[in-house]
Amino acid sequence: MLKLIPFLLPVVYALLMLQFSVWRTKSMLAAQSKPLAEPSLMAALAPIAAALGQPHIRVNVYNIPAINGLAAPDGQIYLTQGFVDAFRKGRVTAPELAAVVAHELGHVSLGHMRRRMIDFTGQNAVFVMLSAVLGRFLPVIGIWIARALSTALMARLSQRDEFEADAFAAALMIKSGYGTAPQISLFQRLEGLTGGGARPPEWMASHPKTEKRIEAIRAAEARWAAVTG
Repeated sequence: MLKLIPFLLPVVYALLMLQFSVWRTKSMLAAQSKPLAEPSLMAALAPIAAALGQPHIRVNVYNIPAINGLAAPDGQIYLTQGFVDAFRKGRVTAPELAAVVAHELGHVSLGHMRRRMIDFTGQNAVFVMLSAVLGRFLPVIGIWIARALSTALMARLSQRDEFEADAFAAALMIKSGYGTAPQISLFQRLEGLTGGGARPPEWMASHPKTEKRIEAIRAAEARWAAVTG
């Protein structure tokens, strides 16, 4: 049993860090958010709700200027105030924001939030163990290699989730009568909306390249068309 302690400690540490991160995220979102009350956006979400057999979809507005959408660990969906402001300025359309919500619903419906928690725990455990092992033989560069390997692992898992959520959103948008055009048009100008900036190498990025996401969405739409005739 004592021999297992060096391997169990990183897992316990990662679990504690995860619990703290979830608690902090929930507290921050609760303190800085309010329910979406934009009539035209709520109307745009009605077809999404109908396609899911729900009376409505609850969306919260997270009061930060960044342009983003997110699904919280408790399954709640958020649009940032920056995204809502972009809509008010005519920089994005209501169907495009409906596509963002559909994507985040994909994360929730496919269990990605729980899976990401497990992935986060595994990443931290892998980093701690690799650091301990590699640090013995490569005192200076060992920790850097361990960090790069654990980051690459997490990036690969995160990109997988993004592709899956995109495919879910594509099916939902088609079923709602929107088609995938709003998804694609938003991706095509996403860098202009967010300000672009330096992007990490693909093997370290949490999201796939935009071009690959658009290609995958078009392929998903073609498969859906083939099935439905």
